[in-house]
Amino acid sequence: MRGIEQEAARVIQAQCGDRAALEQVLRHVQPPLHRYIVRLVGRTAADDVLQDALIAIARRLSWLENPVLFRAWAYRIASRAAFAHLRKERRHAREETGEDVLEALVAPAARPSDEGLRALLDSAALSPASRAVLILHFQEDMPLAEVAAVLEIPVGTVKSRLAYGLTALRRHFADK
Repeated sequence: MRGIEQEAARVIQAQCGDRAALEQVLRHVQPPLHRYIVRLVGRTAADDVLQDALIAIARRLSWLENPVLFRAWAYRIASRAAFAHLRKERRHAREETGEDVLEALVAPAARPSDEGLRALLDSAALSPASRAVLILHFQEDMPLAEVAAVLEIPVGTVKSRLAYGLTALRRHFADK
């Protein structure tokens, strides 16, 4: 049985009330979700956001109609938890500083080097929205259409966030 088919079988078992299968599903999806969330919210808040996401996944697993789509569905829940955390953090920061910054640039898409991508994702040069697209597309190897489905945004928005991230990457290395 292939990996996706095994995961779908475990998801079905978990949906039928098998606690061991649920634990196995959550344990299997936890490391990639943690990597994704760390890149979005940082190490400090990642464990709390991951915990919120895993709880939401466990509670809502019975709502998932197509178990084959579990991984994309789990990333969507993790994205929502991360962005909710970032919104709350931004509101708190605005209350303290009164500042709000919006960024939107477009550039042609090209695959960055792994080293460049890691350096950019570790820097504060990216908006969380662009960071999410870069992580899902380049590190989790999701096609743009799947990234759009996970983040619940149009493919055009995914492309513009990807372009912005690549522009930020070029700018990051031009400054060094």
